[in-house]
Amino acid sequence: MKISIVGTGYVGLVSGTCFADVGITVTCVDIDEKKIENLKKGVIPIYEPGLETMVHSNIEKGRLFFSTSLKDSLEQADVIFIAVGTPPDEDGSADLKYVLEVARQIGKHINHYMVIVTKSTVPIGTAKKVKAAITDEIEKRGIEVDFDVASNPEFLKEGNAIQDFLKPDRIVVGTESEKAQKMMNRLYKPFLLNGHPIIFMDIPSAEMTKYAANSMLATKISFMNDMANLCEIVGADITSVRKGIGSDARIGNKFIYAGAGYGGSCFPKDVKAVIKTADLNGYKLRLLEAVEEVNNHQKHVLVSKIKEQFGTNLNNMIFALWGLSFKPKTDDMREAPALVVIEELIKLGAKVKAYDPVAMEEAKRILGDKIEYGADPYDVLIDADALIVITEWSEFRIPNFKVIEKLLKNKVIFDGRNIYEPAEVLENGFSYYSIGRAAMHP
Repeated sequence: MKISIVGTGYVGLVSGTCFADVGITVTCVDIDEKKIENLKKGVIPIYEPGLETMVHSNIEKGRLFFSTSLKDSLEQADVIFIAVGTPPDEDGSADLKYVLEVARQIGKHINHYMVIVTKSTVPIGTAKKVKAAITDEIEKRGIEVDFDVASNPEFLKEGNAIQDFLKPDRIVVGTESEKAQKMMNRLYKPFLLNGHPIIFMDIPSAEMTKYAANSMLATKISFMNDMANLCEIVGADITSVRKGIGSDARIGNKFIYAGAGYGGSCFPKDVKAVIKTADLNGYKLRLLEAVEEVNNHQKHVLVSKIKEQFGTNLNNMIFALWGLSFKPKTDDMREAPALVVIEELIKLGAKVKAYDPVAMEEAKRILGDKIEYGADPYDVLIDADALIVITEWSEFRIPNFKVIEKLLKNKVIFDGRNIYEPAEVLENGFSYYSIGRAAMHP
């Protein structure tokens, strides 16, 4: 079986590599010539644990190919995935210009039956637009070519994407023909052998499922952050509350950790997009509007705590920042809380020295020389007035408090992910601010 994947971003590259790893011949297509040349050499543009090794392996085995020619990739393809970007437009809706341009190009070159699948996260109704664009181009050519469209949303977690693809909780596929369903079932057969379910449904439902899933997870995060802020006011501990409610099987213990807000490429964009979809259809998603509002507020909570400790004039103060990516195991800084904290501190006159295990180059691309960059976690502590922990990387979880004490000017830690036990921090003589727990001072 041969497939093509258009777009070598996060979703396209991970999907293509994982399909190749189970024996499918895959061609990944992108218009960026330099990117494709690098990929042919095994140089990948993103950080994802295990992906580079898997790309090298499948290139060597002759199952994974990279090309700038969509036309050539269509010659023998049974299925073609559209996995290009859908960035948020100014009004919050998903911008479909790249998706529809790919659809038009497919229509210009398609010459045999295939299934065209939207893999990108797209609004409800996109498959209809894709089908119309392809049909229009085929009609311009004055020929008849049979094809089907399908929706197959991705549910990949950055930092764990390979396992999510190879061992999925579920595979969601929206189709409108039995022929397309059989093709998609055949494609995913290697992933079904261990009992991972494939769920077929109509296309609009599949498109909605992705938005509903991410919106639900975002809701859980914002709910816990709202509860955390209340806990601080009334003297409760959000960590204890989390354990108390997480033991209820109806609630579960995932995505109920309080913190400095969610970020990344999916949650912020998808929540905005589904709110906009509702608006366009005359309906208000009041709950999700509140979810977005809470999250935007939460990204400023750490700075509020910093001002509580040091006041609003931070001129000539230096803050050490541990973590830049929006979550561990990725270099993705899109909508990262760290960016908001850095911006606010600079506005207040402070300087920032930051360290992240993998996101330093991305930070330099985004921030340039607005901040300083350290060689390791302890390097950024030298002459800093306080430590801010904002990404819960494993290497930050058991720090050497004695070294931190020697390097910091003030024994103050702001923990935006609640990764430390307050008693231990207090025992080492630090003032400690976290999320949803009372500030503690020696």
